[in-house]
Amino acid sequence: MREMNIKPFEQYESEVRSYCRKYPTVFVKAKGSTMIDEEGKEYIDFFCGAGALNYGHNNDFIKERLIKYLMDDGIIHAMDMHTQPKREFITYFEEEVLKKRGLDYKIMFPAPTGTNAVEAALKLARKVKKRQTVFALMGAFHGMTLGALALTTDSCSRNGGGVQLDNVIHVPAPYMFPELDTIKYIETLLTDDHSATGLPAAIIIETVQSEGGIHVFEVDWLKRLRALCDKYDILLIVDDVQVGCSRTGTFFSFERAGIVPDIVCLSKSIGGYGMPFALTLFKPELDIWTPGEHNGTFRGYQLSMIAAKAGLEIMLNEHVEDKTREKGEICKKFLEAEMAKISDKIQVRGIGLIWGIDFGEFPEGTVKKIIHEAFEHGLIFEAAGRNDTVAKLIPQLMITEEDLMKGLNIFRDAVKAIVG
Repeated sequence: MREMNIKPFEQYESEVRSYCRKYPTVFVKAKGSTMIDEEGKEYIDFFCGAGALNYGHNNDFIKERLIKYLMDDGIIHAMDMHTQPKREFITYFEEEVLKKRGLDYKIMFPAPTGTNAVEAALKLARKVKKRQTVFALMGAFHGMTLGALALTTDSCSRNGGGVQLDNVIHVPAPYMFPELDTIKYIETLLTDDHSATGLPAAIIIETVQSEGGIHVFEVDWLKRLRALCDKYDILLIVDDVQVGCSRTGTFFSFERAGIVPDIVCLSKSIGGYGMPFALTLFKPELDIWTPGEHNGTFRGYQLSMIAAKAGLEIMLNEHVEDKTREKGEICKKFLEAEMAKISDKIQVRGIGLIWGIDFGEFPEGTVKKIIHEAFEHGLIFEAAGRNDTVAKLIPQLMITEEDLMKGLNIFRDAVKAIVG
């Protein structure tokens, strides 16, 4: 039956499709943490739209706001003109999210995806500092357009670019060589007159490398990086596209380190409902754009602003940050205990509700087999890391403890079936 259902996709859709190859069914409905296919089978969703659905599928509170706006014939497309949804979103975000965290950022609406937010950040950093080079980390993923792709390190993505990817210097991530002081290494590149490296405009990081294999950077390392950027007049850009919006237990992933980046990139769950939306935030003194110097037809999509403001209200009113940290502890205890029972070769890493279970010491393709086994028993999740050796679990932040434990148990049983 499923083969019949997916035949049109296989016949007419480009070979570039990816996720559907891992989950070979046709989905028709979704609610909360559950997706349902056309045969009526239910799946616990630990994929969460690659992090775009932090408030779950078809959240009622957000849905009602969207429906009302549509039924009232609210303006849908307005470029960057003044609109009521934009005014309400900006005001709420500034007053209730940024200022209450002691943050002073201007808001830029680039085109509505994460890579667009990164492209805007790169362009602004280079314009402000009048330097071309940017430092990024090995293991990074920042997007698929050429500027962001130059920052991204996985070979498959880079090879798809088809051109030379310039003006970026990649340095080792802190987890790669535990004996290497990577901050000192970066400083050596900046100061050694034989490093063949000039001063960059910016250093861009994810405080938790997600596609790189769920690596949580230590607070001390983040603080030292901030200090190094200050010392050498380098802008610090934090890409919070996937691990922002409370995914790590605080709205911004960098809050746990007490640092303030110069530029922050947001997308995915800032759209509230899986709606396309992106923000590039930067300190006011960096706002040297001229009108229209960076734009996009769908920047500041109005429905996304309605959904985003509603999502922020949920985040604050439902204490989502606190609940994420609490459920993160449940995941930590369960995964560490249960994986240790199966094999001491399995590594568990994570924070909040983003967890990576590393099977790097097992044969190639192990995670792919676990994904298939779990899918057959009603759980969806993705792979990450070098050679896809890390199982990546990112449930929605509003998940009930019952659904969380159901998903975790399916995952454990799938691991047992494949490697136990």
